[in-house]
Amino acid sequence: MQIHRLAAFSDNYIFVLHNVAQAEAAVVDPGDAGPVLQALDSLGATLTAIFNTHHHSDHVGGNRHLLERFPTAQVYGGAEDRGRIPGQTHFLQAGDRVRFGERQGEVLFVPGHTRAHIAYYFAPVEIGGWGELFCGDTLFAGGCGRLFEGTPEQMVESLRQLRQLPDTTRVWCAHEYTLNNLNFAITVDGDNAALRDRLAQVQAARRQNQPTVPAVLGLEKQTNPFLRWDDTALQRATNSTAAVQTFARLRGKKDLF
Repeated sequence: MQIHRLAAFSDNYIFVLHNVAQAEAAVVDPGDAGPVLQALDSLGATLTAIFNTHHHSDHVGGNRHLLERFPTAQVYGGAEDRGRIPGQTHFLQAGDRVRFGERQGEVLFVPGHTRAHIAYYFAPVEIGGWGELFCGDTLFAGGCGRLFEGTPEQMVESLRQLRQLPDTTRVWCAHEYTLNNLNFAITVDGDNAALRDRLAQVQAARRQNQPTVPAVLGLEKQTNPFLRWDDTALQRATNSTAAVQTFARLRGKKDLF
């Protein structure tokens, strides 16, 4: 399964999964159909599946246009997003499985950003290989999504699920927010050497207009404050030792950053 990262709007990413042997493709969170259709034409692939993580328009806005071109494509989304995802045909819950080519993905229920948010995790196919996590707006490189429909309790549990995945997981998050996220992170975790090194690398990459997605989950666990609510440095920064309260205070600081 090849993964192609497409830029959309000002800072969105759309991901096209390509099964070369079968000349078929799937797409994750197509907010805009245009870049997807161009990629499919370039690859010579037929779209067979649309994997949506949540209902926001910058993630599902291209569904109907894609279905006009590929009317038999199946549209996957969370069960609780019923009626909010255009063309949805599959209503997924935690623990469900999806298949693309020879790869099987696990559905994770990760509410917080929205009440119905899901993620897709494709485990490695070989020892030492990469796992692939498509997490929409729940986990970002260096950050996490705003809480529009969910609670801090829900988001902590959602991020806890993602934190438990192997370090050798690539995080295909849906926005290029990394530099801003790390600029915030350094204000609450300035003694973190791994974070300082990462910030310098990301600053250099963005000066060259290079993408910072995918991220690597092992590095997220070391440098992303929203995965480290139980770290003493962040507890000091928020004057809290309770997991949910620490997270909520971090999220509140970031909302005002």
